[in-house]
Amino acid sequence: MSGINSTRPRHLGAVLALLAFAQMIIAIDYNIVFVSLPEIGEDLGFGAQDLQWVVSAYAVAFGGFLLLGGRATDLFGRKRMFVLGLFLYAASSLAGGFADAPWLLIAARAVQGLGGAFLAPATLSLVTSLFAEGAERNRALSVWGGAGGSGMVLGSILGGLLTDAFGWPSVFYVNVLLAGAAMVVAVWLLPDDTPQAGGGFDLPGAVTGTAASTLFVFALVQGPDAGWGSGQVLTSLAVAVVTFAVFLVIERRSAAPMVPLRLFGNRNLSTGAGITFLFMATFGALAYFLTQYWQIVQGHSAWTTGFAFVLPSGSVLVGTVAGGKWATRFGVRNTLFIGLTMGVVGTVVLALTLGQDVSYGAIAPSLFLLSLGQGIVFTTMFAAATTGVLPADQGIGSGIATTGQQIGGAVGLAVLIAIADSAGGGDTKDTGQLMDGVTTATWAIAVGIALTFLVVLNLRKPAGDDGAAPADRDGTEPVAPPKPVRATPTA
Repeated sequence: MSGINSTRPRHLGAVLALLAFAQMIIAIDYNIVFVSLPEIGEDLGFGAQDLQWVVSAYAVAFGGFLLLGGRATDLFGRKRMFVLGLFLYAASSLAGGFADAPWLLIAARAVQGLGGAFLAPATLSLVTSLFAEGAERNRALSVWGGAGGSGMVLGSILGGLLTDAFGWPSVFYVNVLLAGAAMVVAVWLLPDDTPQAGGGFDLPGAVTGTAASTLFVFALVQGPDAGWGSGQVLTSLAVAVVTFAVFLVIERRSAAPMVPLRLFGNRNLSTGAGITFLFMATFGALAYFLTQYWQIVQGHSAWTTGFAFVLPSGSVLVGTVAGGKWATRFGVRNTLFIGLTMGVVGTVVLALTLGQDVSYGAIAPSLFLLSLGQGIVFTTMFAAATTGVLPADQGIGSGIATTGQQIGGAVGLAVLIAIADSAGGGDTKDTGQLMDGVTTATWAIAVGIALTFLVVLNLRKPAGDDGAAPADRDGTEPVAPPKPVRATPTA
């Protein structure tokens, strides 16, 4: 099988609503845990450095298996992988709620990440394959991204409410209900997958590619804690490099590679993956430090912290909707520049304003501006990354773009925690030192957002984006627009 054709369903609006709901589940799961981290750490006995693995275990599994999930989506069906991802989410969330030891919760979070590795590319590839490239896809991506923004708002509120009322396990149980309901609807609503003849599944490529990416992410996440010169980190990096080299050899020789190397000739896809990496390493990591700031430095409850996230999360929602519209009107690159400018300015102002006794109203304008930019970039970076990708490759293309996102989240959080610990002296109980660490991490995030400008410059300008020629179907070379046909005058 070389690909999957999904017939365009009659109830396209309902399908988009389901896909948006799935994206909302992913966003809820990501955001709902942040507010619960302090209680989880205290209840299960996590160490200060180990607590990040509640987030990082999810990111390592998600990032490590995304390429496999993306290719499986193309080969075995978007609907099948969509349902499988939801099932893994529901089952692992149930296990996470019952966890009574750190390693059990980390294992459950890793399985959640595995579910996300199948669900995310299936969801995104369904959006990009069912909606035509251009204005229609941009509108669909804005709805899809807007649902992610809604999930962030709901995750923040639910995280605080459920943690205060029922304890931290309840933040996992809610995903059981949401994912279970979406799974039932998906079986009935999504179009059936129709396999195409030919090709096959690249098992050696799947094994080596997944092993290389998982070991690489693990080493980068563990490095700041264990030390970059530790045997554990160096061994993981060495094995990852060797395994990746073997993976490349396999992919070059395979008749049906898991990751067709020609895809990296699509400048938008490879550049888009770089943008998603930096996006999560910067914007995506800020919630961790804001949680520490509000709950530990300022001493607010989980419930209050949850509501503190409503403004930035709601601003992300507005930005995702604006991003889809502006990408069509102003072009993808220009829209990315607008969103990144908002992000840099907002984050710099936030870093200048943060303090132990600073009121919420004082930092609200900067939170609004940077979060609005975050939403704009989120929608637009996926519109850029999926431009020019063949329909049969939308799953693996989505997997590549989302791999950058997930690896960026894991690496960015680990590096920023190391920077914050260094600036604050590593004492998480001293609120003054912790404040210094949070402020320094915020400055580092602003620098990372600014660096993203340089990556965006590499995006190809398709037609309608500053008037440049569009990319061809593989996205490798621009195709000259057709010359206008002059009408022959008639008597």
